[in-house]
Amino acid sequence: MALDIITEDDRRYTFDIVRAAESVYDVTLLRFDLNSHDVETTLAICDDARIAGLNARFRGKSEPTNVLCWPTVSLGSDVDGALPVAPRLDPFGAMCLGDIMISYDTCDREAQDARFTVRDHFCHLMIHGLLHLLGYDHVRCGDASLMVETETQLLGRLGIRHPYGIEMQ
Repeated sequence: MALDIITEDDRRYTFDIVRAAESVYDVTLLRFDLNSHDVETTLAICDDARIAGLNARFRGKSEPTNVLCWPTVSLGSDVDGALPVAPRLDPFGAMCLGDIMISYDTCDREAQDARFTVRDHFCHLMIHGLLHLLGYDHVRCGDASLMVETETQLLGRLGIRHPYGIEMQ
């Protein structure tokens, strides 16, 4: 069990993408009292063409996006702004959260536009994806506030300022 990282091309990244992903994974799972040895997640890093095709297939939007997620189980709350259902290990002591795909092209472009490092923006996108796998969402107002607050806390634990200019205590 753990984080399975797939890079779909041979490009040279501007930072150690594996180390960044593993740090995000560990910090996020620790926040939810989950052990990375018991949890399985796949992270795929792709280009805009690949994610645009998947975005069209799964969301009906033909343009590239920064991150897509496929949770194994739905943990979202029926009550707007309420915490998602806590994930549980299966009888064998394992848990598959699901899959995350991040377009490095979009991540890099968004980071440059917002004047963030691509590493910091990648970490934010990965946290965002992991939170989706853990039942967080941003469709309803209360859920969006909870997700932004949780993202901000996790980014702070990694020493990264929140991209929306929000600082949490």
